[in-house]
Amino acid sequence: MKKGSLLKIFWRSFFIHAALNFRRMQNLGFAYAMISLLRQRKMPDREAEEMLVRHLQRFSTHPYLSAPLLGSILRMEEDRPDGEDAAPITAVKQSLMGPYAAIGDAFFWGSLRPCAGICAVGLAWLGCVFAPLVFLLIYSPAHLLVRGRGFFEGYRGGKQGIAAIRAMDLPGVTGRIRWLALAALIAGSLLALQAGFRGASAFGVAAAMLAALLLCWWLVKRGVSQTYILYGAAALFMIFSTRGLWLCWI
Repeated sequence: MKKGSLLKIFWRSFFIHAALNFRRMQNLGFAYAMISLLRQRKMPDREAEEMLVRHLQRFSTHPYLSAPLLGSILRMEEDRPDGEDAAPITAVKQSLMGPYAAIGDAFFWGSLRPCAGICAVGLAWLGCVFAPLVFLLIYSPAHLLVRGRGFFEGYRGGKQGIAAIRAMDLPGVTGRIRWLALAALIAGSLLALQAGFRGASAFGVAAAMLAALLLCWWLVKRGVSQTYILYGAAALFMIFSTRGLWLCWI
C-alpha cells in the first residue's frame, strides 16, 4: 500500500471505539479503517461490498491492540488474490481478538494505568502541579508504542504479525509493573503515615516499607493475585487514614 493510505488506516484505528455498539462491538470502527484499502485498490462494487460485510461481523478486542490485528488483516486482504476464499482471513481475525483482548486488559487496565495513577496521585499529594502531566508521560508512550509498532509489524508479517506482540512480552512486563505499582503505593502511604506521626523516624518508615514488601512477596508466592494485594493495600490505607474521623466521632 501507499504510505499515505497506510498512515490513514493507522490513524483511523485510534477511533475504533467511536462507534462501539453492544451488538457487534467494534465492527463499525474496524470496517471504517478498511475503507482506505477499498479506495486504493479500486475494487469492483460487489467485491468491496463482500469485504465490508465480512468485516462488519462481530469484532471485539482491546482498543490498543486492535491496531496490530488491523495491520495483519490489512496485509492478508492485500495479498489475497481476487476470487480466493477469505475464510483464512476471518479465522485469523476471530482467533486473535480474544487473546489480544486478554493481553491488553491485563497490561494496560490492570497494571500500567494503576501504576501511572498511583505515581501521579503521590506527586499531587506532595504538591507537584505537574502530576497530571507525569501520568500522561508514563501512560501515553507505552500505548502509542504498542499501537504503532504492532500495526506496522503486523502489516509486514501478515498472519504472522502476532510475532511482534509476542516479542514485546507484555504478560511478562505486566507482573513487573504491578510490583512497581505496589511498591509505589506502599512507599507513598508510609510516607504519608510518617507525616501523620511526627515522631516516626526515617529508619522506622524504611523498616515498615521493607516488611510490607516482604509480606506482599510472601502472599504472591502463596498464590494471591497481585491485583488483589494492590487494591487490598489501597483499601487498608484508606481505612487507616480515616482514624481521626473515627476518634472524633467516638
